[in-house]
Amino acid sequence: MKKRIGILGGTFDPPHIGHLIIANEVLHHERLDEIWFMPNQEPPHKIKAGNVSNQNRIEMLHLAIEDHPNFRIETIEMNREGKSYTFDTMKILKEVHPHIDFHFIIGGDMVEYLPNWYKIEELVEIIQFISVNRPQYSNETAYPVRYVDVPAIDISSNLIRERLKKGDTIQYLTKDNVKRYIEENHLYEA
Repeated sequence: MKKRIGILGGTFDPPHIGHLIIANEVLHHERLDEIWFMPNQEPPHKIKAGNVSNQNRIEMLHLAIEDHPNFRIETIEMNREGKSYTFDTMKILKEVHPHIDFHFIIGGDMVEYLPNWYKIEELVEIIQFISVNRPQYSNETAYPVRYVDVPAIDISSNLIRERLKKGDTIQYLTKDNVKRYIEENHLYEA
């Protein structure tokens, strides 16, 4: 029997409890074996928020998931140069792990954009999309997408960065160890 792995991509800049809730809900609802958090490469033209390096993002992600036995980090996109298209990434992962069925987790906001994804017709042949609900977005699509209803958590990495710039609290928005890491390393300060 093939292992069933969910992929949750994002910048995780910083990782927050919304990411963890989505991953855990999909893991259990879809009876997956693991969730692999896949941090994206930052585009070279984009200025990183608050001097946060790729290494900082990976260390925060390690802290965020360290107490969950079925969560791990996949750094394939961080290790590649240039634009990372989901199709190219998943093609490589399928070649490296032919014994795994991959399930790619997207927000409901991405469902309507699937027709615009690079090589979408080939992509749906090698992975299963799983959409998590996002209010105000339609789940209508011609592509095979499974849906998981997760508790609505209106937290974003952008919200956390903005709060930190203003000196506001981020208590309970991210794990305590991630909050401590941010504070100790003076990340996202104004």
